[in-house]
Parts: sequence; C-alpha cells; structure tokens
Amino acid sequence: MQIAVLGAGSMGHGIAQVSAMAGHDVVLRDVEPELVEAGLEGIRENLRGGVDREKVTEAEVEETLERIGGTTDLADAVADADLVIEAVPEDMGLKRDVFSDVEEAAGEEAVIASNTSSLSVTEMASALERPERAVGLHFFNPPHLMELVEIVIAEQTDERTEEFAVDYVRDIEKEDVVVRDSAGFATSRLGLATGLEAIRMVEEGVASPADIDEAMKLGYGYPMGPIELGDHVGLDVRLHIAEHLREELGERFKPPQALRRKVRAGKLGKKSGEGFYVWEDGERVGTSGDRGGDGDE
Repeated sequence: MQIAVLGAGSMGHGIAQVSAMAGHDVVLRDVEPELVEAGLEGIRENLRGGVDREKVTEAEVEETLERIGGTTDLADAVADADLVIEAVPEDMGLKRDVFSDVEEAAGEEAVIASNTSSLSVTEMASALERPERAVGLHFFNPPHLMELVEIVIAEQTDERTEEFAVDYVRDIEKEDVVVRDSAGFATSRLGLATGLEAIRMVEEGVASPADIDEAMKLGYGYPMGPIELGDHVGLDVRLHIAEHLREELGERFKPPQALRRKVRAGKLGKKSGEGFYVWEDGERVGTSGDRGGDGDE
C-alpha cells in the first residue's frame, strides 16, 4: 500500500516509520526541506535505537529506509496514495484546509485520515466533497513504541472506510479501539482529566510532580505519570486541548493556572528543556524550581 504522511514532526515521522516497517511505501511531506530532513533523521535515530536494544536488525533498518521518501510537494506526496494521514498542528482551520488540498490531488478512492488527538473529525470531513472517506487515526507518542491507535468514526465515515482503517492498524501491528467522534474521543478526554487534576494537586501542595507520577505508576500501573506525560506531549498542546474540551464539555476541563503560567513562560516540557521537569538531551534530569506557585494571574 502507498501511504502519504503530512507533517514530519514527532508524530508524523513516527507514523511514517511504523507504516514502512510494516512493508508499506511511504512519502513523508512537510512544508520546508529542513523539516522533511529532520523527520527522516528522526526515523533514522529511532531505528538506530532499535538496533541498540536488539529490537530491530540492520537489515530491517535498511529495508525500512528504502521504503520512505520525503518531499515538500503535497500533490506529489498524495497522488498515488491509498491512505493519507495528516499530522499537522492541532488547528481546525489548518486541518480542514489540508483535507481540501488532499482531496484535490489524491485519487478518488484514497482514505483521508487525521491524527488529531481531540478535534472533531466530523468537522474536518465536512470540508470534503466525499466526506465518507474521512476517518481519525489517533496515534500515541511515540508512535514506534506505543501500541494503541484510536480509530475515530466521524458522522460521515462509511463502512468501507472504517474497515480499511481497522485493517491498516492491525497490519502495522498496533492495537485498535474504535470510538465515535466526540470531544476528546475516549483517550484524550480521560487522560487529560487525570493530567489536569495532577497539576491542581501540585498547585495545592499535595505532593511533588515526581511523587504524584510515581504514585500513579506504582499504584495504578501507568507506564508514565500524568505530569511527566504532559511534559512529553507538550504543555502548550495540553493547554490547547484543555481549552477545546472546556468549550465543548464544560468547566471541569478548565486549565489550572499552573499550566497557563508554564506555557506563558515558554516552559513547554521536553521540547523546550523545561516544563514541570527539567530535560537535557531528551532525558529527565530534575524537577523545575517553578512548581506553579499560588493564586491567579
């Protein structure tokens, strides 16, 4: 199968990698050559890490990289694609524009998917002349390690598209859950509720970020605590999703002031070097000295 992935960031290049490792031919597209090359280098780094951990062979690395190409040309990326997955920033206007542009350039039978973690796939699909071929494929970060893909069925998604999405997810050896389109779907809605409450507990001095995270890992089997996960996802992304869910579902998703302060200060988590934790070379090395403070701004 031919797959186009639009957006070469951490999610996009991860999706491209797992698709290529499953034997599919992949084109990774972004708007600037430097972004495309950064995405391809991210794939190479992931694969080298897999070799170091003896999870991937040198032959598998070579075969995977041979299946992946990069481009800045949207039309070239999607022209022969059976599946197009957009992994652009979480902005509804941008995603609708991408869907429209893809439909103009892709084949009539191509399935058009969004990797959104919380936005309405139904609203994105309404930008298409043939909205029945739209579906959500919500991967988790990092895609090459996380097993779950949440398949989001829009109001317009037809049975063929749903079956195609399920077959694709199983083909790349991921576990699928199928949900109907609603604000935050199942995973983002539940995950964010836990993450926001954990930040409120830090604000109130209940416990440190590290102790809260350790409690959830040891007590509830979380692979990563909710505060550390926020740092991984990006606190700006968490804030954006919280504001969206607050608008859709009410005040229980009101973002804590500590989260707003972190974002205003540019402390976005792992990608900026500091969030609720301090990060160096992608590794957690300490807890931020600014634990959120008291009161409102």
